[in-house]
Amino acid sequence: MPKIELDIAKLENAASKMRSIAHPMRIAIIEMLSETPKMSVTEIYEKLKIEQAAASHHLNILKSKGILASKRDGKKIFYMLRNKALSQILDCLNRCGEE
Repeated sequence: MPKIELDIAKLENAASKMRSIAHPMRIAIIEMLSETPKMSVTEIYEKLKIEQAAASHHLNILKSKGILASKRDGKKIFYMLRNKALSQILDCLNRCGEE
């Protein structure tokens, strides 16, 4: 049987990212951004029907873990997914729950 080499740093990074998305609001944000590739903070908190401060908190966590990117355009900040594979992972998790 071949020996499997584990990269502990990569595993820790992946686990950290998974922990950061393990919240219903953050999953909702990721799903919205997979459907609408670029959204402002205002669009996000209005669509989720939450306070602006709560939306900013969740967005900052996702951005700090490298899940989201942001771009300022005048006074607005727009957020987008850094990698579309994340929405595919969430899709897979949703399908797993259906079995």
